[in-house]
Amino acid sequence: MGTTVSRRWALRAVALAAFMTSAAFAADPVKIGSVVSATGPAAFLGDPEAKTLKLYVEELNKKGGLLGRPVELVLYDDGGDANKARTFATRLIEDDKVVAMVGGTTTGTTMAMIPVFEDAKIPFISLAGAIEIVEPMRAFVFKTPHTDKTACQKIFEDMKAKGITKIGMISGTDGFGKSMRNQCLKVIGEYGITVLADENYGATDSDMTPQLNKIKNTAGIQAVLNPGFGQGPAIVTRNYAQLGIALPLYESHGVASKSYVELAGPAAEGVRLPAPALLVVDKLPADDRQKAIGSAYKAAYEKATGQPVSTFGGYGFDGIQILTQAIARAKSTDPQKIRDAIEATKDYVGVTGIYTMSPTDHLGLGTDSFRMLQIKGGDWVMEAK
Repeated sequence: MGTTVSRRWALRAVALAAFMTSAAFAADPVKIGSVVSATGPAAFLGDPEAKTLKLYVEELNKKGGLLGRPVELVLYDDGGDANKARTFATRLIEDDKVVAMVGGTTTGTTMAMIPVFEDAKIPFISLAGAIEIVEPMRAFVFKTPHTDKTACQKIFEDMKAKGITKIGMISGTDGFGKSMRNQCLKVIGEYGITVLADENYGATDSDMTPQLNKIKNTAGIQAVLNPGFGQGPAIVTRNYAQLGIALPLYESHGVASKSYVELAGPAAEGVRLPAPALLVVDKLPADDRQKAIGSAYKAAYEKATGQPVSTFGGYGFDGIQILTQAIARAKSTDPQKIRDAIEATKDYVGVTGIYTMSPTDHLGLGTDSFRMLQIKGGDWVMEAK
């Protein structure tokens, strides 16, 4: 009789503990904020980011969440509007009380939000490309995509190896396009390459033929570089083919997705660009450190969405992974402790690269994390010559 009663009390204690744990789990989430451009002109960047963040948070909660608590993703769509992005950033801090933020699809929206998170001392991991996001370095701001400067260096390494010394440039006038153009001009001299023609186009331009004709008619040019992202580079690529320009065309990592290939169509054949290993994960050797994580993310994303994986979703994946791992290491949701743990990220093998951050480096990637790709038959070919 005594044994039976003891067993009943033990079962009740277990049930009560489970109930209390469940109640606490449901009532006290770890709130992570995000503002992305899921619609608008940068939707092909922001949509896979949003889907990736939702997918990962769902998977994380299935495994028990963080610190014994569920994770709540508070997600807003800025439509590519910097003013909306700043408004949402303020809302995340003042109303939603997030402990950290992963988002900022474009350089423009990111730069608009940075002062908000810096003032509030809330960690912000950006998914945008420009180097200005992390240089000069800010205490609470980090990023996952390679910088535009690193992309320039990778492209110029490739050009130099091919004996290219004179080029034309046609850049977007958006935040990313301006920044990458400036970064390329800063480092190009180190590779013995000269810019003979320097054109640009606006975000809403639908025909870049006049600018490309100027480049075509400039004597001595051996290749053309297009620093840009969004739909502009696809238009440049189509116009390039229509004009019959036979010179090599280099694009930025800002177009490293199937969306660009589809928009540009057959004109994309032969285009070269630097990109993360994720785009060619199936072609990586078995001993490549990024193969396992890249393959797993690709399979999960494509199964969940029915869409091909993109590097932009990969930026979101690395961002949320770096953040949640930092929270787990910090064993705290205190923003300062989270910030410190993010900064201490070391040898994190992601789908974009292998990250090691520090008090002087809030990105932690070099040119070795880029793969030089070429488009052949509508697909990516690694290190094509």
